Amino acid sequence: MIFRRRHLLGLEELSREEILHILDTARTFREVLDRPVKKVPSLRGVTVCNAFYEASTRTRLSFELAAKRLSADTLSFSTTGSSVAKGETLLDTIRNIEAMRVDMVVIRHSSSGAAHYLAKRIKARVINAGDGFHEHPTQGLLDLYTIRERFPELNGLRVTIVGDIAHSRVARSNIWALVKCGARVTLCGPSTLMPAEIERTGVRVTNRLEEALEEVQVVMALRVQRERMEGGYLPSMREYARTFGLRSELLQKAGRPLVMHPGPMNRGVEIDPEVADGPDSMILDQVQNGVAVRMAVLFLTWGGSEIEMGA
Repeated sequence: MIFRRRHLLGLEELSREEILHILDTARTFREVLDRPVKKVPSLRGVTVCNAFYEASTRTRLSFELAAKRLSADTLSFSTTGSSVAKGETLLDTIRNIEAMRVDMVVIRHSSSGAAHYLAKRIKARVINAGDGFHEHPTQGLLDLYTIRERFPELNGLRVTIVGDIAHSRVARSNIWALVKCGARVTLCGPSTLMPAEIERTGVRVTNRLEEALEEVQVVMALRVQRERMEGGYLPSMREYARTFGLRSELLQKAGRPLVMHPGPMNRGVEIDPEVADGPDSMILDQVQNGVAVRMAVLFLTWGGSEIEMGA
């Protein structure tokens, strides 16, 4: 299959075949990362800019490492100490960076649709690293890759996502990817943090964690943002932890499903430490797989088809 998209803006617009093609390409790059020389020349001569308008650790470092593993040149941009503080617009900033002969822009922004906005206005390839409450496509892809390594047959797989669904771009990307690949997805969280009519995407909704964990094979906890309490969405972190936190005794009763979390974690709130660090946790696998998945995304959106394995 030839990947014909110049940008990766979201998983909603991708077909099941395109998603699986990215995951298959990532598996090849995952093998590269296990070699003594963890580098291929696939993007030699290409310049990738990481433009992060929001704080990030895993996503920013993962994209930077992915580009370097592909032999691309990289530069990183953050709002701290930049002309953004002087009032420069997003488009002017990126156009100035593009004028330096940048070929690809990885953008994270607090505004939903920021990546789409740029893709229509610049010549460089654009990859969405998270935009507002919209999507976080590479997180959805790396989560699906991690699940698929344990469960090769995704059709009929039972997955539960727990937490603040309404404000989670990670949840949205996971929903699109999982449903398109045939998984049976259940969403669980407070009614105040559940989007209206979300069932139209093909998911099941409950506000009872015990029900959401029945016969589940994978459960993903989402980070609870403390600002939700200030907005009146939650009574307290303690109450949330009591009602929706992933605790060892609950998961034992549910048959020990595999556990995921996109990070950063609030230990003791959405997930207990013994669960996060336990034998059923795939959290560090998610981080590790993120480099290979982002290598695949960079490679395919640049137009790559045949991977050169030599250093």
